[in-house]
Parts: sequence; C-alpha cells; structure tokens
Amino acid sequence: MSNGHEYVACQARKAGIRFTKEGNCFTDVSDAAALAEIAETLRSPDVVGHLEQVCERWIYSACLCFALTLEERERTGFRYSYSDYQLEYSRNLLFKSGRQMEELFNGVIDRVRAALDVKTLKTIFGTKRRPFRHKGKGKKAPRLEVVVEKPKYDLTVFKIHFGKLTVKLYTKGERVLRIEVIVHNARTLPCGCSLPKFPQIVAHLSNILNRFLDVIHCVDKAFISDDTLDRLADPSQVGRTRVGGVDLNKPRLRAVVEAVISLAPAPNGFKVADLAAKVREMMGVGPDAYTSRQAAYDLKKLQGKHLVHKISRSRRYQPTSEGLRTMTALLVLREKVIKPLLAGAGRPRHGRELENQCSIDAHYEAIRLQMYNLFQFVGIAV
Repeated sequence: MSNGHEYVACQARKAGIRFTKEGNCFTDVSDAAALAEIAETLRSPDVVGHLEQVCERWIYSACLCFALTLEERERTGFRYSYSDYQLEYSRNLLFKSGRQMEELFNGVIDRVRAALDVKTLKTIFGTKRRPFRHKGKGKKAPRLEVVVEKPKYDLTVFKIHFGKLTVKLYTKGERVLRIEVIVHNARTLPCGCSLPKFPQIVAHLSNILNRFLDVIHCVDKAFISDDTLDRLADPSQVGRTRVGGVDLNKPRLRAVVEAVISLAPAPNGFKVADLAAKVREMMGVGPDAYTSRQAAYDLKKLQGKHLVHKISRSRRYQPTSEGLRTMTALLVLREKVIKPLLAGAGRPRHGRELENQCSIDAHYEAIRLQMYNLFQFVGIAV
C-alpha cells in the first residue's frame, strides 16, 4: 500500500513549501500551484520505475523467504512482475470559509442527486453499458446506485457506485471539499492492471473525476452567501470605539437605513443633521425623539459594517456601493417579499380565487407556489 500524499509532502518540504496536513489531506498550503505540480509528477511514466524499486526493496528485504538469491536470479533470468489492485484518485478544493463550503456542498447534493440517471452515470464513467453480472453461483450483482451517507454526525458523504468504480464527494476537515474516484479492482478497467499501466489508470480515473465535475450542476458563485447577514447584528469596531450591531428588526434602525438610502443620491454626501431630520420625518416624531447624537451613533454602526464611509476631510458621509446594494436588498426583501409571503403562509386562503385579482397579488402567489415546488424538490416538508 502506497500513499501518494506522503510522497507529495516529502517533496514539498524539499521545495520549501509550507503546508498543514491532517491525515492524508492538505488543509493549508502556502503555494497551491507548486504543490499541484508536485502531485502531477505521480502521473508521469517515470513514476513506474520508482514504484518498481519500492516493490523490489520490500520483497528482497522483508520477504526473503519468497525470493530467490541474487545468483539464482541472474542464472535463471527470474524476475517479479507487479500489478495494481485498488487505486484512489482525489482532488481537494480548499475554501476560506467552512460555512460557505457546507453551503456549496449541500447545494450540489440537492441539485445533482435527482438528475443522475443511468445514461448520465454511463457518461461519467465513460462506458456504453451499465455494469453486468458474470454468470456463476454466489456472485453478487454489481452495485449501481447513488447514495447519501452520514457515517458521523458532522460528516455527509455523497457516493456514486458503478460496479467496481465509486465516486465520492465529502468534506474533509473544516475547509476542504474532496472529490474522490476509487477503482476497487483494476482488472475491470480497459487499460489493464499491470504496474507499467499505472499512468494510464490514473489518467482514466482523472477523466472520470473531470466528467463528474462537468455533469454536476454547481451552485452559482453569486448565490453563495458570505457572513454579512449572520454577523449584521454583532458588535463592531470603528477606530477605538466599540459600537453595537445593526438589527433591522428594530424600527429605529430600519428608519435609519431607509433614510441613508434616500440620501444616497446627494453628490456631496450628507451630514449627521440631515440624517436625523430624515429619520424624524419618516418616523413622524419630534426633534427630542431622535437627536443628532443618536444619528451619529447609528452612523457608526453602519460604518462598522462597511455600509457607510466618511468622506475624507469633511463631516459628510456616503454609503459605499456594495453597502448601498446590501441595505437596499435587506430592506426590500424584508418589507416587500418576506413579510407578504409570511402573511400568506400564516393565513392560507380558503374558498374561490378573486375574480379581479391585483397583478402584485398574482406575483406573490406565483412566488409562493414556486417556493412550494422548490421545497418539494429539495425534500423540505412544507
């Protein structure tokens, strides 16, 4: 049994590449491109000679009772030949955020599992027919299935079994997503199983892995959320001042965000007094109910979340371009999408549909039906 990750780790140390390794997985690498180049050397024809040397060293040092002496080998011309039995080829994707990795992994499972029919599986594994059963008593039928396993609480494994071949997709550690192809018996491969065929076997497994990645419908990058929503209500730091988070469930902060959005078109920004006056106007309160001091503190909250920035050498503020999009999306989704949908879900309509239905109600009903279909597809009970 030979582990290619140990070889890659030794060569990386010689090349001065810093890395962190957990088991057979690299979880942190200073130069990922250089490490990938080292790993690719295991696919070259030169690696066959190294593997033969390892096998010869093992046989003539640890298994002398099964070997001929050097004199007998030279006289008879005897030599051993070696073959491959089980191989595993993996590709590791390293994420900066473990939460984003889990979100992507769960999204891939939800989108792919129902779309993997027999025709698609034959495309992935590069064959014209499904695995067949050899005649004979006691021989089990080859596996052909797509399964999701949970061997541990915090581990989910997505597997595709295709006879003696298996494709696995699972998380490794906190930030590594691994795609792995396994051949359980190399004799079933069309390229053969002898040791000189090792590069061809690895290339065959690599092609299967690439076809699997081509077939799966990955989540669009734009819909992989960052931690903006989760950390919005957490306290933040502005200079040396510690300020509270932004909680849009509070009417005052919702009014502040709405006021900032309305003041955003001002070419020279806005002052704290302008924000305070706009918030009082929206909330319908007097000058004592919301002062400029309160407005300055609320602006610091938005500054701490990088939603608003102060114009240099002035006392004016402007929303950042990303902050303006984020605040608008949060406010519009909360007020115009989530609240009406929750109202419709909490009070299901009974009886006949309205004859003269407003167009906006028709759009809300269409969104509700589409969400119901989405929940049904991903297996969420509604």
